[in-house]
This record gives sequence, C-alpha cells and structure tokens, in this order.
Amino acid sequence: AVVTLYNFQQYRHIQAPGWSLGWTWRKREVIWDVVGGQTTEQGDCSRFKGNIPHCCKKKPTVVDLLPGTPYNKQVANCCKGGVLSSWAQDPSAAAASFQLSVGQAGTTRVRLPVNFTLQAPGPGYTCGPAKVVKPSRFTTADKRRVTQALMTWNVTCTYSQFLAQKTPTCCVSLSSFYNNTIVPCPTCSCGCKSNTTLSGSCVVPNPGKNGLAVPPAVQCTHHMCPIRVHWHVKLNYKQYWRVKITITNFNYAMNYSQWNLVAQHPNFDNLTQIFSFNAKSLNPYASINDTMIMWGVKFYNDLLMQAGPTGNVQSELLFQKETESFTFEKGWAFPRRIYFNGDNCVMPPPDAYPWLPNASSRHIMSPSILVTAVLSALAFLLK
Repeated sequence: AVVTLYNFQQYRHIQAPGWSLGWTWRKREVIWDVVGGQTTEQGDCSRFKGNIPHCCKKKPTVVDLLPGTPYNKQVANCCKGGVLSSWAQDPSAAAASFQLSVGQAGTTRVRLPVNFTLQAPGPGYTCGPAKVVKPSRFTTADKRRVTQALMTWNVTCTYSQFLAQKTPTCCVSLSSFYNNTIVPCPTCSCGCKSNTTLSGSCVVPNPGKNGLAVPPAVQCTHHMCPIRVHWHVKLNYKQYWRVKITITNFNYAMNYSQWNLVAQHPNFDNLTQIFSFNAKSLNPYASINDTMIMWGVKFYNDLLMQAGPTGNVQSELLFQKETESFTFEKGWAFPRRIYFNGDNCVMPPPDAYPWLPNASSRHIMSPSILVTAVLSALAFLLK
C-alpha cells in the first residue's frame, strides 16, 4: 500500500516535530514493513512466533505511524522530518508518501480501516471516515507504462479551529512615524505571569545561564506570547507609503521552520514591492484582494530562531497610494487581522491605535467638564 498525506491548508503548515498518523484495522491486519516512515504500533503479531518489534498485544488492531526512516529505507517524496508546507507556500512540499507491506489482509476485498487519527503540533485534527474513491494510477519513470491500484480510499482531517481560538499563540503591536505612541500587545494576550513565582510560568532572560530550553520556556513579558508581530508605519512619500514588519520569537525552546504570516489590509491590492520576504495574494473573497501570505526566503530567513539576538525576522512593504481610499486617519494604515502559522493573533483594541496628532478622537472631553466650562463662561459674562 502507498499512503500519501496532502496538506491542502493554504496558510497552516505542519511543523516540527511533525505528524503522527494512526488507524484501527478491521481484520487484524499486520504491518510487516514500512518504507519511508516508521511504526510504533503495527498490529496484532501475537499469533506469530518470534520477537517482532512494535508488536501490539494489548491493543491488537491499532497502528501508529511516524515520519522519518533510515536512509536505506526511503522512497520518493518521503520523510521531510514530518514537516509539511502549507499549500500556498510550496505545493510540492505539501505532500509526503510512504509504503506499507501489509499481512493478514486475506484474499478477498480489503475492508477499510476505521478510527483514523492525525496528530500534529497545535490543538490537533479531527478525521472523518474513509471513503472509497476512483483507484489511483501510477506512471513509471520512463512514462511508458501505467499501473492502477486495486483500491483507493481518502480520509479527510480538519484542523480543530475552535480549540485554536481558545489558546492564542501570538499578538500584534503597532507604531507609526507620525505618533510617538507605541501600542504594545494587550496584557495577558496569551496568558499571565504567575503572581507568586516566575519559575512556573515563564523564563527570565539570563545570558550567562544555560538550560533555558526547559518547559515552560517562554520569555517573561506582559503578554506572555511566544510570537509577537510588530507593524510599523515607517514612511510617507508623495505616491507611496512604507511599512516595516518585525516578527519576534520569545520562545527559548522553539525554532519556527517554514513559518508564514497572513495579514488583512485593504491596500494589499496596491502592494508594489516586498523586501526579504516572499508574498502571495490569497483572494479569499474572489475579486477583493485584501489578504496576503508572507513567508521567509529559503536559506535566508525561513527559519525563525529561538528567543535571543537572532530571534526575529524583518521585512518592509512598499504600497502605492490610491487617492480615493488612502488615509492615515482612524488607524486605516494598520492591519485588520494578523495570523502567524495559521493562528489568529491578538490585536490591540481599535481605540488604542496610533492616530494622527490632530485627530480629535484622541482628545475626548467628558460631558460634565464641557457643561462646567460653559457655565463658567456664562458666569464670567454675567459679572
């Protein structure tokens, strides 16, 4: 059997340490061998003589497969350390395959396995039942011969988005050239520091100390997020305006490989140039181009390092002004939403955005003060 995992998620990839796939056999089948992966539970081998590795006896029909295999047991498009790229970043790296040698399946039609599970970093996935589809066709390397599988089935696993929304992993801070105010991430965006001890909640930076990469390994901050995205409105030209984006990693135990950032802003339709990042429009609303996915340049900044001096990546975006809609007023220059590795980041409240210095909404006067001022003026006139 050939098993292929496809990651069709546009901007969420499966990152290290990778995926783990499992299912339950219906006829007590056994996996004799795996090429392109490894198994931790391969089925009920108790009826066979000898000491067979990874043989299940207490759970006789469960199979658990992991990525990674020795060099002499690799196949095409296998392994990849369990990391699957998002579909928008690199479709060619968004799939992985491995082969199984299955025994005890019988000579009649194969019965579909059940209870599929897919585990990966994050809240996890929920898998549906297997469905029989049109048999797959395979073309030989010389493209002269085509073979067809005896049977093919698909299993769809969906990301547990509801659980992801309950546990934020990133936050957004804002600043601009026209206002000295730096709007930080909201307090307790991803959690709060312990009131009694820091050792149970976060790590205080100490350059002379080793062993920071022990859980919990997030640097102590007021927001307690492992990732912070900073959006800075940098420059204003006659026909263009410029933004600087900085992604900072506060996690001492985590390198983010093949990371990606998704931003929503109404001016992405006029993005002229992006520096040191790759970018691609997602167009989730057909003709409305207000969503962009960005990711690092391979071998340059596609790996977001652990917390420390090198624990950040930066880029700048150059936008062309559209005279009908462009403005710096009322926070228009800042993003509507930010996603890091598919997770929704916590945004500051809209009334905290850096406004233009002459924006009246930054100087709101209490009605009682206004009434008092008017009465005082009338009293002065009557004297």
